[in-house]
Amino acid sequence: MLAVFINVAAVLIGSALGLLFGSRIKEQFSKGIMMAIALCTMVIGVQSAIGTSNILIVMICLVIGTIIGVALHLDDRMNGAADRITARLSGTKLGQGPFAEAFMSTTMLFCVGTMTVIGSIEAGLNHNYDILIAKSIMDFMSALVFAAALGPGVLLSAVSVLVIQGGIALLASYAAPVLTTEVVTEMSAVGGTLFIGMAINLLGISEKHIRIGDMLPGIFLPILYFPLASLLSSWF
Repeated sequence: MLAVFINVAAVLIGSALGLLFGSRIKEQFSKGIMMAIALCTMVIGVQSAIGTSNILIVMICLVIGTIIGVALHLDDRMNGAADRITARLSGTKLGQGPFAEAFMSTTMLFCVGTMTVIGSIEAGLNHNYDILIAKSIMDFMSALVFAAALGPGVLLSAVSVLVIQGGIALLASYAAPVLTTEVVTEMSAVGGTLFIGMAINLLGISEKHIRIGDMLPGIFLPILYFPLASLLSSWF
């Protein structure tokens, strides 16, 4: 768990520095930096998405995941929670900026991907912290820039890092047999596809906002896909 706490601290410190010095960055530079981050996010998404061994897996997981997310109103709930927090912080410096967008974007950036899953398993099983420490350095820089551009919603993503990475690390001995290389690859591919959607939102390319929150359950469905596919193939 030590590496998880280091990662959380990196996000918090990076976010705090971004909020502290963000007001000193002129708007034209802030917008330019945000566009650059959005493009980098899209590149990360494409790299992860093309790693899939079967695009059908990504499609199935995203479709079923979206059905689950829409039924549970996940995007609305996440945005509603963010709006309530923003309202409480209204009138303060922390109440500025697109809170929900910042939280969701950085939560996905920090918590979705091979480094998160493999790093957390390595930390939990073998006490090998190298991957998560390297990830912490990357997250620190990302948190700083995102917080400067999007505001305090980035701070809340530290909770996501603690819950998701900490949960994987604590359950590593139980989850390791399930989180095989092929499962992690497809989870990253689904997450990468959502990264692309997130980048489109940040760039403002689409007139219609992509409801990424409703699609989040799809990230975890590869865990169920492979045993179910194996079961069905044994029947037929």
